[in-house]
Amino acid sequence: MRRFAMISVLVVGVALSCAVSTVPAVADTGSADLRTGRLQALLDRLVRESDIPGAQLVITEQGREIRLTSGVGNLATGAPFPETAQVRIASITKSFVAATVLLLVAEQRVELDAPVQRYLPGLVHGPGGDGNAITVRNLLQHTSGIPDYLDTLDISTEAALRNPRPVEELLRLGLDQPSLFAPGTAYSYSNINYLLAGELIKRVTGRSLRDEVTSRVIEPRGLADTYWPDFPREQVIRGPHPHGYALFGGKRVDLDDFDPAWGLADGAMVSTPADLNRHFMSLLSGRILPHAQLAEMQRTFPNPDPASPHAAGLGLFRMSNSCGLETWGHDGAYSGYGVAAMATRDSAVSLSINQLPEKVVTEGDTPLVSVLMDTAICGK
Repeated sequence: MRRFAMISVLVVGVALSCAVSTVPAVADTGSADLRTGRLQALLDRLVRESDIPGAQLVITEQGREIRLTSGVGNLATGAPFPETAQVRIASITKSFVAATVLLLVAEQRVELDAPVQRYLPGLVHGPGGDGNAITVRNLLQHTSGIPDYLDTLDISTEAALRNPRPVEELLRLGLDQPSLFAPGTAYSYSNINYLLAGELIKRVTGRSLRDEVTSRVIEPRGLADTYWPDFPREQVIRGPHPHGYALFGGKRVDLDDFDPAWGLADGAMVSTPADLNRHFMSLLSGRILPHAQLAEMQRTFPNPDPASPHAAGLGLFRMSNSCGLETWGHDGAYSGYGVAAMATRDSAVSLSINQLPEKVVTEGDTPLVSVLMDTAICGK
């Protein structure tokens, strides 16, 4: 079981009850009504055929929010997802961490193409990578060649998941494996990269990663429902939220009393779909980073696979769609939750689910999650 995987390689599903709320109200006639009905049907099918408890889709466009929910947020009570449901956003945390590093670049406290040895002396060494050869950009773009600690970490049981590992141990799990490639020559998603980016932020600023991300990215944009939990002191999500569920040995387990992210830089944060929409729209419209650093964030690594729907920037992915919009975002998943976000400067959509599916539901040859996100962002 992977803790922080891309949701595009996962699956999603839903259940019995469903609700629709629009803020402010959308007209019940014409194309808007047809689109909402299409989206609700897709969301219902996703939940039903993926056999997951529930899901929520939030679209932000033209100064309004459209919220669609399906299934339940709490299997014990049958309650649906709360209207403003906080969820664990897993790897979308990486977008916030990358933005924080790039703000330090803007302040000339960090150089993107400097070796990480400059900022983390002696930390990056071993067969998995050399801190004298790996740059800060390599970390943020997953081009370091350092293997993912998930390749060797077994968290396939509830007991293992509830046994947090320190950063130092996870770093060695990656760095003690052979490097995948020379830095900068290829792309391979590895959570080790963002554990190191988090350590870099702490070393450069002398403050906690939680404090830096909060003061530099969360608070300036007024993301009131977004936060970095104080692990291990803080375990349960603070605000209204769906319970997160996971399957262990075929048994569904409620993980509401525990934070499976372990407070780490590769996936610790909590947010709402509406806040994620605001975050990505703010990012893409230049309200978080100066122009030069946003341009670096959106400079993608050449992808050798032309069929891939993602092109990797720095903590940001360019995502394909059917309507030709330039859309960017991130996604993430671990035990309990899966979240995907896609945005332009003017519109955004985020999907959250409260259990990772066991199978991929498709429409034709396309994952249903992709169809749902595409329909939402393209407005069709």
